[in-house]
This record gives sequence, C-alpha cells and structure tokens, in this order.
Amino acid sequence: MAAIQAAAAEPSAAKAAAAWETDMSIWNAIILGLVQGIAEFLPISSSGHLAILQNLMGLKTAEGGGYVFFDVLLHLGTLISICIVYWSEIVSMVRETVLFFKRSSTPEQKEHLPAARELLMIVIATLPLFLILPVKDKIEGLYYNTLFVGCALIATGAILFFSDRRKAPGKKGARSMTVWDAVLIGCCQAVATAPGISRSGTTIAGGLVRGLNRSFAVNFSFLMSVPAVLGANILSLHDALKVGINAAEVPAYLVGMAVAMVAGVFAIRIVKKITSEGKFGNFAYYCWAVGLLSVILSLVL
Repeated sequence: MAAIQAAAAEPSAAKAAAAWETDMSIWNAIILGLVQGIAEFLPISSSGHLAILQNLMGLKTAEGGGYVFFDVLLHLGTLISICIVYWSEIVSMVRETVLFFKRSSTPEQKEHLPAARELLMIVIATLPLFLILPVKDKIEGLYYNTLFVGCALIATGAILFFSDRRKAPGKKGARSMTVWDAVLIGCCQAVATAPGISRSGTTIAGGLVRGLNRSFAVNFSFLMSVPAVLGANILSLHDALKVGINAAEVPAYLVGMAVAMVAGVFAIRIVKKITSEGKFGNFAYYCWAVGLLSVILSLVL
C-alpha cells in the first residue's frame, strides 16, 4: 500500500525505480543463464552453484527465489542446447525406432539399428528417477543447506578423479552396452538429483566405470538428460501456473533462457573435447576447491 501511495505522489521516480529494477532483473537473468548453461553440462553441478549463489552471495535464483517459471525456461534453454548439438543423433534415433516397428522390416534390418538400441537404453536409464519422486521434497530442501552442498561438491570431485583413472579405456558403444550398464548409469542420475552432485559428471563417470568408450559415455550422458529434463519441466510448469507468472519479468526470463542455451552449446562441446583428451578428471580440482570453500564459509558465516 505504501509503495502505491509513493508511486502516485512521485510518478517519475517510480518509473525510474521500475526501470532500474528491470535492468537488475535482466542482469540477474544473464548471470543465472550463464551459470545454468555452463554448470549444467560441465561436471561441476549447476544446482550446487545456484545454491551457493543464493545462500552465500544473496543472489536471487530461479530454484530458490520463487521464480518457478524462470527455472522452467532455464532448463528449456539447456534442453535446446542438447538438441542443437545432437540433432543428427536424435533424428537417427527416431528414424531407426520407426523402422524397427515397421512390419515390413526384416529381422536382419532390425539387428543393425544402433540408434534405436541407444534410445531403448536411454529409456531404461531414465526409470530409476521414479524412485526419487517419494523423497523429492526432502531432496529439494537440501538446496538451502550450504554445508551439504559443499560436501556434495567434494564428493563429486572424488567421483570425477577416480573414474577418469581407469587403466584400460572402455570400448562399449551403442551396439554393445548392456541393460545393466543403462540401469547403473540411471542410478547415478537419480543420485545426482541432490544439489552439489553433478548430473553430467556422475553419469559420465558411471559410463566410464562400466566400460563405455569416452566419446559414447559423454553422448549418452547428455542424451539421457533429455527425457529427465523434459519430464521435470512438465511438472515444474504445472507448479509455475499455480504460483502465477509475472508478465513484466518474462522478457528478462527469455534473455536468461537464451544465454543458457548459447552457454550450454559451448559447454557441451568443451566437455566432449576434454573427455576425449582424457582430461575429464581435472574438473575434480575445481569441485574440491569450491566445495571446501563453501563448507568453510557455511561454518563461518
């Protein structure tokens, strides 16, 4: 009420303040878009970094600041990133799956459909996420526990460090990975719903441990995130519509989504390059540094 009275008394000042708030909102969206786009794919945990930004630095985030619709758009941006980088693979999966179910296809043709088989493995790897639904609220509550997030980042570093030091590189690809490989990698994705545990880092590490070749482990990790992110977005969109959408902030949200999309494309390509060079485990040092700093600050502040 006081804000309305002040705006009525000084309309020019109110307009200036509103313009400043919009600028701040856009810059906030750009920062969060960068963090989401980069940290979603680099094995350093986007949820962990967003939690640290909010809990220690006071920056409003999509996950912790009540911006449910913005959170949906940020994840949609990273989903588009995957589709851009892996468009040909996605098209192949759809084409081969249709071919598999065609009655005119011969058994010999069905045996040589690696993209369709990879899609089946992705579906299987997504199933463990349903085990998380009963404890979803408790896991989301950990977002506000900076001490937990810091410890989880340290654990992520350990996962990256040891998984990248296999003596013999894996050789499995879409034709040779097993159902158990998909299930265990899916379990890694389910564990990574906890803030501070990197989804990409844990699933790529799981693939390397199960003997997937480096390139395929990265590709499978990112492609298997598509149904997970899409499903989470559908659930979050329902929540966003219940909470309500502030139309005045939508332009800033769209800017953040675009930034997340562009940053995501670059991040995916960086991870592909670094993993192929056998330097995937180097991200462990960054996770340890940020995790240790977060633990110390959470105890001191």
